[in-house]
Amino acid sequence: MRTRQPATGSSRGGTVIGWVNDHPVPRAPLDRRIGELRAGPMNGALPTPGSPEDRQLARWLTQVILTEVLCEDEARTLGLSPVERPALDRLASVELGSINAAALNGNPWVRALFEHVTEEATVPTAWRAPRVSEAGELFRVRHRRFAERPGGEEELKDLGVVELATLPAAVASELRRSPYGTVVGPVRDALGWHLAVAHPTASNPQEPPHTAPATAAEPGTILAHSPFPATAPSDGVTRAADGHPALVEAARRRSFAQWLDRLRSERVDLVPGLEHPGDPRQPDNHHKH
Repeated sequence: MRTRQPATGSSRGGTVIGWVNDHPVPRAPLDRRIGELRAGPMNGALPTPGSPEDRQLARWLTQVILTEVLCEDEARTLGLSPVERPALDRLASVELGSINAAALNGNPWVRALFEHVTEEATVPTAWRAPRVSEAGELFRVRHRRFAERPGGEEELKDLGVVELATLPAAVASELRRSPYGTVVGPVRDALGWHLAVAHPTASNPQEPPHTAPATAAEPGTILAHSPFPATAPSDGVTRAADGHPALVEAARRRSFAQWLDRLRSERVDLVPGLEHPGDPRQPDNHHKH
């Protein structure tokens, strides 16, 4: 995003917070949002008016507003309709970035553009769990069967170096489609509940591109809950064949953030005093210790 000096007319007196597609965006929405925050239950957590932190809050809100205006313009140009979807959780918000996440959570046009832009997003090769398609590939496996659904930290038995095909079919299937080194399960079949984790061995002809770190617990003790659940509800995303649904959603967020950064750099202009809060050139972007 570029920063340009206000011109004449409505730009004077700080009545414009920026330009989107060369059209001025008035300051009124920014003042309104700040006022709503000051009048709300979080007022006690807000920075003191006039402080550097208060100016940073105004900068952050400005970026959210400009992002919303930019996305609405683009979505309308593309003939899209507003979209409703659940708010992002904390991890997804961090992945997308606080400004992008706030705009997406609060504006249906941003959500519409997200769905459109990421419709064909795919999981990067480095994120994908490799498929075991050839017999003879060996893995060091830890596994345990339970009569009841397990929870918390459970000790898994070291089965040594084996082929995944020697394991119960449901367990082998989950290990094949999850990043190696992560615990899968609880997986249920006719024998009970299973937890398992597989690490490729050096004897395999090709090491997988993505291996999650092992737990730091004592040998044989593995965290029961995988960050990639064995079973996840379908969200209608047809690209799930590219990888686990959780990875697909992460890839969509990354794709949208990168696309939005490019669009903002081309079509958004900022005014002095309302630069991006992370811009090292603006005077309030510093830390005091």
